[in-house]
Amino acid sequence: MTIDERLEALTARHEALTQSLELLTYDVREMRASMDHRFAKTAEIFETALDSIKRLETIATAHEHRISRLEDEAS
Repeated sequence: MTIDERLEALTARHEALTQSLELLTYDVREMRASMDHRFAKTAEIFETALDSIKRLETIATAHEHRISRLEDEAS
């Protein structure tokens, strides 16, 4: 193999590696954007669930007070 053939082979490998790296970079950016979107969606769902739990806690506390009042009145 001559030096010119070696240089040509190295150039082809370099171009292939460059293309692979560009594709990998694109995939990573796309995956990152997808993960950011999923994280935001998960945070939104968590906030909704937390709000629901807090409202249920308020309802349970109100019922507990009502039951206690009714028990006190019955005594």
